[in-house]
Amino acid sequence: MIGRFLSELRGRRIVGARTAEGRVLVPPLEYDPATGEPVTGEYVEVGPAGTVTAWAWVHEPLDGHPLDRPFAWALIKLDGADTALVHAVCPEHPKAMEAGMRVWPIWRDQPTGHITDISYFAPEVTKIVSNVRSEYRLQAGGALRVFFEGIQRGVFLGGRCDQCDKVYVPYRAACPECGGVIPETRELPDTGTITTFAINNLPDPRAPQVPFVSAYILLDHADIPMIALIGDVPAHEVRQGMRVKAVWVPESERTASMANIRWFAPTGEPDVELS
Repeated sequence: MIGRFLSELRGRRIVGARTAEGRVLVPPLEYDPATGEPVTGEYVEVGPAGTVTAWAWVHEPLDGHPLDRPFAWALIKLDGADTALVHAVCPEHPKAMEAGMRVWPIWRDQPTGHITDISYFAPEVTKIVSNVRSEYRLQAGGALRVFFEGIQRGVFLGGRCDQCDKVYVPYRAACPECGGVIPETRELPDTGTITTFAINNLPDPRAPQVPFVSAYILLDHADIPMIALIGDVPAHEVRQGMRVKAVWVPESERTASMANIRWFAPTGEPDVELS
């Protein structure tokens, strides 16, 4: 029995013995430990993967151990087997060890027909961390493209829904509230009112300084606010109701992008009381 088991290891196969009751014993035994009856003599290939049912961590490996780094002795129930095999499992960290862990055998380069032909079992790979970088270039279409074309000219384009009588910015072709069609654009001023804001203490390449303020700004004659940076004012002086105006990059530098607006700066007008 053991000779056949070890010979199969040389071929990188793991086999067990089938009992009269149909159970598969791994490693194979001549007698069923549950009944004492001889096994059938049928060999069944199992695994190679399996599930850890119990384990004990070895912090300091000894000379005779299979690994020279911390590992776990584990009971591994191979797929298709009814009993567990004792072998070494080597995860990246002891906290990764747990009952129910799926593991796969790591074979020696040159099997010789010995239990050590399996160097150890390693956790099943469920994710791969790879240093891959993907760059995307998004192209605006439809209503957003129309809005960006206006930004390139230095104007904000919105649209008024004839049914709801609400003005939306950026411009959109349909009303988000009633679904009505918005056929035409409407130019809006580049001035507005801060409705709410946040002070940010982490660096951002778009920000004028740190800390910086990002705010929702309700452009004049619009019914929904848009988000933008606030500049030319200390962060602690920004407040709700503050009147602001867009600070544009020079016309020669403009593209179809929100980068045309450096930030919004205070106008010096009296604050607006928000309802």
